[in-house]
Amino acid sequence: MSAIRGIVVLTGRRQARRPLVDVVAAAVAGGVRAVLLREKDLPRAERAALAADLRPILTEAGGTLIVAGPDPLDGDAVHLPAAGPYPPPRCGLVGRSCHDEAELLRLTSEDYATLSPVFPSRSKPGYGPPLRPDGLASLIRRSPVPVLALGGIETPHHVTACVGAGATGVAVLGALMRATDPAETAAKLRSAFQESVTPKPPESWHGRMNVSQPSAATEESP
Repeated sequence: MSAIRGIVVLTGRRQARRPLVDVVAAAVAGGVRAVLLREKDLPRAERAALAADLRPILTEAGGTLIVAGPDPLDGDAVHLPAAGPYPPPRCGLVGRSCHDEAELLRLTSEDYATLSPVFPSRSKPGYGPPLRPDGLASLIRRSPVPVLALGGIETPHHVTACVGAGATGVAVLGALMRATDPAETAAKLRSAFQESVTPKPPESWHGRMNVSQPSAATEESP
């Protein structure tokens, strides 16, 4: 299973403007290729049925459905809380929530980690204090695995700042769950990510000379 990068959607059915399956389908249409199914308050049977509805949407697009918690709900990708279990279960893809250096240093065989909150979050008000991009960058330098930025990420500018700090992707909940048009919102965030990771062509030596050298016609005579 390929590493998780880009825009990852976290589900939150209570914040969604439409049925959750419809929101996820729209986000995938907008370019999202990874969805983290939360909804941990649901009974396992209902949660498994929801996973069964969401998984084909991701599979058809070549994406991945990740399940929060150690039970993959008949899949092969899980995202674990910082509290455990340790060691992580054997799955095709394993992520873990982290918030500080101590939690990062407990990682063993996980494939990625989330770091949060990066910005103040409307989904979890008062949760923090926020890392901000500088704090995110500092922790990413200490992380043994790739990091997804999480918390309060709502705009293309947020995405750009997180990628600039070293994140391999961003995890988004409220901005997509609450969106009037999840496909459009997902496309804008994905475009910001793609632009942030696309190498800029180096300025040519000839171009720099043209800018820096004054023309002979404008030079004053001695």
